[in-house]
Amino acid sequence: MGEFDVIILGGGAAGLMCAITAGQRGRRIAVLEGSNRIGKKILMSGGGRCNFTNMYCEPSRFISTNPHFCKSALSRYTQWDFIALVDQHKIPYHEKEEGQLFCDDTSKDIVAMLQKECDGAGVEIFTDCEISKVTNTEGFVVRSSCGTFSGSSLVIATGGLSIPKMGASDFGYRLARQFGLNVLDTRAGLVPFTFTGGMQDMTERLSGVSTNVALTSRDTTFNGDLLFTHRGLSGPAVLQVSSYWVPGEEISIDLLPNTDTSTLFLQAKSARPSSLLRTLIAELLPKSLVHELQSLFWADSAEKPLAEIADDELRYLGHQLRHWNLKPAATEGYRTAEVTLGGIDTDELSSKTMECKTQPGLYCIGEVVDVTGHLGGFNFQWAWASGHAAGEVV
Repeated sequence: MGEFDVIILGGGAAGLMCAITAGQRGRRIAVLEGSNRIGKKILMSGGGRCNFTNMYCEPSRFISTNPHFCKSALSRYTQWDFIALVDQHKIPYHEKEEGQLFCDDTSKDIVAMLQKECDGAGVEIFTDCEISKVTNTEGFVVRSSCGTFSGSSLVIATGGLSIPKMGASDFGYRLARQFGLNVLDTRAGLVPFTFTGGMQDMTERLSGVSTNVALTSRDTTFNGDLLFTHRGLSGPAVLQVSSYWVPGEEISIDLLPNTDTSTLFLQAKSARPSSLLRTLIAELLPKSLVHELQSLFWADSAEKPLAEIADDELRYLGHQLRHWNLKPAATEGYRTAEVTLGGIDTDELSSKTMECKTQPGLYCIGEVVDVTGHLGGFNFQWAWASGHAAGEVV
């Protein structure tokens, strides 16, 4: 039997940060990872370059039943703390947009950094470790394919359900329930939308076309690129909105954000009355998209000169381009989702230490907890911050 102070279930971003922080305090740490290597999700993130944090990280960029829960951990281990660690290891990086920081070379640099920090802190890591049973009598005992481990503290850092091909499972939620914790309903977040029928036919024809939009769901709006796919809609704006969307509801697409379409169209009518409507709109949007929208919004007017279209009709068409309401059939689900919404109820945990209120010595960190960040490095920052918060006290 391996005797340790702390057993951490999961060798992802949160688990490794917790291990490093606790190991540097002199604690004996065992990290049990189910797959064949640590940090698999880190390796594939950001197109292989890992969007490891965001310079504009703040609590408002996170979704949780209790929006205040994340504040303590995020304030005590900030994006600047992680950036300092990256700088210390001389990993080159760049800002892509809106504070998103990516490795210049490869996400392997981040995993190598975490491995080196674990080695320096004396952390023992066990991979291909399948857990069969966890008990708690006078301390926690974990039975696994790598042997039996015991410790006074147990950390659930098993992640969520997103991207099952990376080894994601519901193990963390099942374990939480075993210890009597409330687990909120989960669903896929930061995930593309799918459509059926004629709308899917349209998105398939437009597959690969992208345009900048403002996308709204449930009074929450994100600006960014929208990408048409074979199955529906993707792109940053879509992924962001998907975390707020509820099945059965519509989304609203503003194809010309920050544009006064009424004024634009009426001025064009005055300045160039012989121009065709479709010619005008094709100057503003991808031509293939204009062709598809023509049959939806202005089939009768597309070939008319602007001079022959009534002002009220031009205003109406401009309004349509800024309020294109669609009802997605579904999302692509956990298969392609970047994160899992919901999870272990934050009411069960201390926001300062991540320890369970009813189970002393049991901690929950990272994606398995009901805290989900927006797209852009926020979920990694939650992993670093929650892992560090638990690592300071386990």
